[in-house]
Amino acid sequence: MANSRKTVKTDLRAIAHEAMLQRGLLPEFSAAVLAQAEGIAAPARGSGPGVRDLRHLPWASIDNDDSRDLDQLSVAQPLAGGAVQILVAIADVDALVAKDSPIDGHALTNTTSVYTAAQIFPMLPEKLSTDLTSLNESQVRLAVVIDMTVAADGTVTAGDIYRAAVYNHAKLAYNSVAAWLEGTGPAPEALTAVAGLDEQLRIQDRAAQAMRNMRETYGALRLETAEARPVFEDDVLVDMRPDPRNRAKDLIEDFMVAANGVSAKYLEKKGYPSLRRVLHTPKRWDRIVALAAELGARLPAKPSAPALDAFLDARRQADPEGYPDVSLAVVKLLGSGEYALELPGADTEGHFGLAVRDYTHSTAPNRRFPDLIAQRLLKAAIAGVPSPYANEELATLAAHCTTQEDNANKVERQVRKSAAALLMASRIGARFNGIVTGASEKGTWVRVTGPMAEGRVVRGFEGLDVGDHVRVELVRTDVARGFIDFARARERS
Repeated sequence: MANSRKTVKTDLRAIAHEAMLQRGLLPEFSAAVLAQAEGIAAPARGSGPGVRDLRHLPWASIDNDDSRDLDQLSVAQPLAGGAVQILVAIADVDALVAKDSPIDGHALTNTTSVYTAAQIFPMLPEKLSTDLTSLNESQVRLAVVIDMTVAADGTVTAGDIYRAAVYNHAKLAYNSVAAWLEGTGPAPEALTAVAGLDEQLRIQDRAAQAMRNMRETYGALRLETAEARPVFEDDVLVDMRPDPRNRAKDLIEDFMVAANGVSAKYLEKKGYPSLRRVLHTPKRWDRIVALAAELGARLPAKPSAPALDAFLDARRQADPEGYPDVSLAVVKLLGSGEYALELPGADTEGHFGLAVRDYTHSTAPNRRFPDLIAQRLLKAAIAGVPSPYANEELATLAAHCTTQEDNANKVERQVRKSAAALLMASRIGARFNGIVTGASEKGTWVRVTGPMAEGRVVRGFEGLDVGDHVRVELVRTDVARGFIDFARARERS
């Protein structure tokens, strides 16, 4: 493959396919999976014992502009005293994907959809994930509804879970909704087409902000890392640009965090096990303390989420442009989350970054296998029947899902690096300002911008640590392997 600044998507697809295989992930569906999918002719029936009819509510989805696998819808209803009832509908994937079926087996192997720079490798066949089990616009679908009462101060005071038939009245996108909420853009056409939906979203936005403020009082971290997204023009890669957070993304995130908390507590209350999402207390807290000290702040010697959040908020206020770099360094030092079996009555460590103890993944069953597991457990709890999984099986699944999530992240990162290497290949010898994103015995990595790319520091890395700013020079690229090599730049005389 020739190194050039531009390439068609097919070049990166070949790299992605090989990366999937190397990481033990299945890039294609087997004949048995395709045959099962072919035999599913229609979405699950939206009626039956215990299924409520909630089609009349003004449900809407908010997701990426190009998302087709819609997992969630939301709606809000004002209550007395400034409280709000928030309903989150989750696609009932289990209704069409039976446990231990061929489709389930593929999903269990990969455990997640893999989103690379050139191709998506869906966890489920697209006939399901983008159609029959997707909460598509103007379609009736079966869902598991997470029903939350949110007080005026943002506290979730009550929660319930049940099955229902729902109808998506509007497919909305993050960027346009955020611009409208922030007053920098017009109302999206899909929003104005539904009477009352504008006020509906205003209510949701206010509730979400109250929920976020409440979580932050307990130490939930306000992190902001701009992941690079590929920009194609007629299948030609022209740039890698950051995809920043916005108000609409925050709205959905706040609802999902709360819904996942309600799911965990519901299973606990009903006496069922769950797969909790855990982020341990950071092992590299000492480096976070040192990083804060370099910026004139003081953190306690023992890990404290509220203290860390206060530091991050101060940095955001003092240096908005430089804040993403500080946030990225903290994210790298916090480490990765993992899945763990929680038995009723046990005491899980919780999620350090979100400052919550009760937390599972239950809101994206089209995209993540732990969420499909959670859905099956929730439906069993609703029906009062035994758990579909033995405890030993769940413990094994927790470890497997953690491992495969890490493999999927590595595939996405490798393809992202290959895309960046293509853009950087003609710039050997160019110098960049960067921030150190990784430092261990395995190597030292730095992220640069223009285009956004991450590479290894192969010379002059001595003494560098996560969060350090450094001037580097591009010395080599290897598109097929996704390698970008930098050397610490020396001052030119």
